[in-house]
Amino acid sequence: MGRVWECECYQGVTLSGAKGAYAGIVPFPLGALGFRVTLATALLVLAAVSPETAAAQVGHAPGRSPYHDIPKGHTVTGFAGLFGGPGGRFGIAPHDGPVFGIRYDIRTASAIQMGLVLARGNLERLIVDPFVEVANRVSGPVDQTVSFVEIDLQLNLTGGKTWHRLAPFVGVGGGLTFPSGTAADTSGFELGKKIYLAPHAGFRFFLTDRLHLRTDARVIFWKLNYPASFTREPTLDPDAPPVIDDGRVSEWATTSWLQAGLGFSFSP
Repeated sequence: MGRVWECECYQGVTLSGAKGAYAGIVPFPLGALGFRVTLATALLVLAAVSPETAAAQVGHAPGRSPYHDIPKGHTVTGFAGLFGGPGGRFGIAPHDGPVFGIRYDIRTASAIQMGLVLARGNLERLIVDPFVEVANRVSGPVDQTVSFVEIDLQLNLTGGKTWHRLAPFVGVGGGLTFPSGTAADTSGFELGKKIYLAPHAGFRFFLTDRLHLRTDARVIFWKLNYPASFTREPTLDPDAPPVIDDGRVSEWATTSWLQAGLGFSFSP
């Protein structure tokens, strides 16, 4: 039977001045090197699977990070606001007055948030009578209420976190108006059920994890259509020009709308 040779394998480094067949070789088990490689790989994987947590804490002690998670759930916000704008080129669209409402939001701890807005404005407007003398053509203002139904799409700029309790956002809404009638206006002008766009920007300030202040500034874009009576000479003053003498019987008008409210978050 032949001899069985046993061998223990080493990886080493060369030492100057060593003698013999294994001169200059310092034993170093491969198992120790493998352990070091495995440990380094595990640490890299651990860091890779939690980049968001690591990024939020860079440069800050864990308990002192300026970023905090927004609780997941839905939000109900009551708000009040001020509706501005000139009311179009003739001032006959509703404008200038307080607005009160409520909004319901979902995905409030995500980058993309969606909301439903219901509001009512106690506004005012002018009346233009196209049938009388130019000197008596404009009267008012008179009161007009307008109800708003709106769907919002909101981008939260800090994602699902606050920064020093602040959560800024930008967004856009699309809505429909339901105005009351104005009996004193006999010209034929009506705002009607008007579709509008409402780009906006603002922020939430969290008083607690569940309670926050919300404020935003928005611009309303809606199209106003003027009646045919605005293009005719006044019945009581045929020599006077009509209300519209340039052919522009419609226009896109803008109106400012500032809002501030108190919101409460909950998990359904």
